[in-house]
Amino acid sequence: MNLRVENLNFAYQHGPPVLKEVSLRFDAGRVTGLFGPNGSGKSTLLRCLNGSLHPQGGHVLIGDRAAAKLSPREIARLIAVVSQDTPVALPFTALEVVLLGRYPHGESWRKDSPEDVQLARECLTKLDVAELAERRFDQLSGGERQRVIIARALAQQAPVMLWDEPASHLDINHQLGLYRLAQGLAAEGRVVVMVCHDLLLAPLFVDQAVLLNAGSICATGSIGEVLRSANISKVFGVNVTLNWPTNDSIAATLKPTVPAGSGG
Repeated sequence: MNLRVENLNFAYQHGPPVLKEVSLRFDAGRVTGLFGPNGSGKSTLLRCLNGSLHPQGGHVLIGDRAAAKLSPREIARLIAVVSQDTPVALPFTALEVVLLGRYPHGESWRKDSPEDVQLARECLTKLDVAELAERRFDQLSGGERQRVIIARALAQQAPVMLWDEPASHLDINHQLGLYRLAQGLAAEGRVVVMVCHDLLLAPLFVDQAVLLNAGSICATGSIGEVLRSANISKVFGVNVTLNWPTNDSIAATLKPTVPAGSGG
């Protein structure tokens, strides 16, 4: 499985182009980080990839299938999304929110099976929020809600994961856990794409980096190649020097020290 975009162009109604001739390939087994300043097109690109926005030009291909020819349910079986704007006032428990991730795999009138409930609880456990299963979603902290939403994406069991700023609201302990989870999902053979604003911690856990600026690709490749001082200065307008390790030894030594389950 891979995810590709070819010569993608997108503009909101009556607005200037947001994405311009974007061509990228996201392969299974790799974590890709999308970096860039506010308004560079990162979230819009993810929404084009998951079919919620329809580009004016170019193609999105999920494996060998054109996304434009797939139904929303078919796309949801293939792509799991963590967006920036999940409504807070959902009248559901945390467990019920995670069970929404099973919807693409059943019929709309079907009750949740015991297998679905077991899977949902396992996903909550992976995100260290199992004890919140019966709590109302709107009574959780920001970090707790974020982990429940990521658990919902896991429950979809999709081969492609698109996460828009997944570490928002998370403390350092749970950020590390999240990035390791992303690596684990890639190791299972999934496509993992994350929008990241963090230029210090997240880059240690990605295999491929993409730097966007004003709707165009500024650079792609390894972290060392993409987040060079010259590129950071050009795109973000700040002079910063980041020295990246030549291997993953630093990421491998980062271990959570804060007790799990301490809330968000």
